[in-house]
Amino acid sequence: MPTVLVIEDERDLAELVAFHLEKEGYGCVIAEDGTLGLAEARRLKPDLILLDLMLPGMMGTEVCRILKGADQTSGIPIIMLTAKGEEIDRVVGFEMGADDYVVKPFSTRELMLRVRAVLRRSTEQAAKSANISVGGLFIDTDGHRVEVAGEEVTLTSTEFKLLMNLAERIGRVQSRELLLQNVWGYSYVGDTRTVDTHMTRLRTKLGSAGEMIKTVRGFGYKLEEG
Repeated sequence: MPTVLVIEDERDLAELVAFHLEKEGYGCVIAEDGTLGLAEARRLKPDLILLDLMLPGMMGTEVCRILKGADQTSGIPIIMLTAKGEEIDRVVGFEMGADDYVVKPFSTRELMLRVRAVLRRSTEQAAKSANISVGGLFIDTDGHRVEVAGEEVTLTSTEFKLLMNLAERIGRVQSRELLLQNVWGYSYVGDTRTVDTHMTRLRTKLGSAGEMIKTVRGFGYKLEEG
């Protein structure tokens, strides 16, 4: 059964989340500060991490940055939990590699939906084995690696998923709403500029290959060679 690591310093909330996770059939481990959470993540290599942003010992963003920057833990999906709802905090979380973001107070039903969606997305991604090559762009789907003209490019997990969504549907236009659903794994209620922000960073990182990502005005994006 999938194991979820909950890194949350509010004990009552952590235990409530753990109770509902176990009801859904997940194994659950709780860590109450950032330093301990980082150590547990390295030890357990859980299937998913629920990570509070404001933590004693080490901030959640720093925990996320370290985990996403290490080969052994970079593939573990992370959902950020925080009382902050400002866009800047969401952007910082996503820049560190977080896969999703839930603002407190949240309903446990909503959280369980997010957990299922992120785990499903992670499982589906792991099941795909065929590499993709378009122009000078090469995607190693098993190793979550991207190369442009033979040079490796470092992407966050969200950027990689965005690129995969386009590359698996080459030449087909993907709406912003559909990309939000497919990449973030749920019906996103909010500003679709989230997609634009990530797409701009993705194009910049891909350099010359970023020119293959075309904007379809008023609709979305597509990847096409040449």
